[in-house]
Amino acid sequence: MTGGAKGFPKAVLFDLDGTLVDSAPDIREAVNELLATRGLAALSVPQVTLMIGNGVEKLVARAFAAAGAPLDQTALTGAYADMKPIYLRHTTRLTTLLPGVREAMAALHVKGIGLCVVTNKPQVATREILTHFGLAEMLSAIVGGDAVVNKKPAPDGIYLALDKLRVQPQDAMMVGDSKADVGAARAAGIPVCLVRGGYTQTPADELGADLVLDSLQQLPLALADWAAAASRSAASKEDVAVIV
Repeated sequence: MTGGAKGFPKAVLFDLDGTLVDSAPDIREAVNELLATRGLAALSVPQVTLMIGNGVEKLVARAFAAAGAPLDQTALTGAYADMKPIYLRHTTRLTTLLPGVREAMAALHVKGIGLCVVTNKPQVATREILTHFGLAEMLSAIVGGDAVVNKKPAPDGIYLALDKLRVQPQDAMMVGDSKADVGAARAAGIPVCLVRGGYTQTPADELGADLVLDSLQQLPLALADWAAAASRSAASKEDVAVIV
């Protein structure tokens, strides 16, 4: 467990898909529009949901494989290029805000905690969604998947967010829903909180996060409790060191 200093956290970094919004229905529409251009059958929301999380190119590769038409690298490059404008046409019509998101972000924002979204979703689509739901105004930075070289689970997006927020890793927490979020947080040296029910094949409780919540509405209190416990642990270690 990392962090836990007094005044923690100074920043909270949020994943987007499956953490702040349920975007799977819109993403499914985009996937099926692309598949239709190749004469392939449509996929269901549950199928597409399990494909989300590692960027649009991975999504395209997984969709074609699920449709029975796996792509080699050359074909994938072409399909990904075709997907880009399609994807941007399906951002907010069917997407919904998840429970507790607005309340949690507002509670952290009024405390002066820096908020940022770090996602593998393209920057333009990310900003459009956050603006649509009135969340962008509470954010100090937005880091989309195309803003960095390596997407989560690489730590690049987190590093860029921390640089924009001028916050050290030990003073921040990543909040997400998947293995990619845990991997990115661990690689960046920051603690991580997961929300149950997101876009993950492995249950959130089994991914090794520092905190696991049922809803983001629990986040402000959970962060306060977590920081207090970490501070007590640090103080206890200091007392032991003095005695020794």
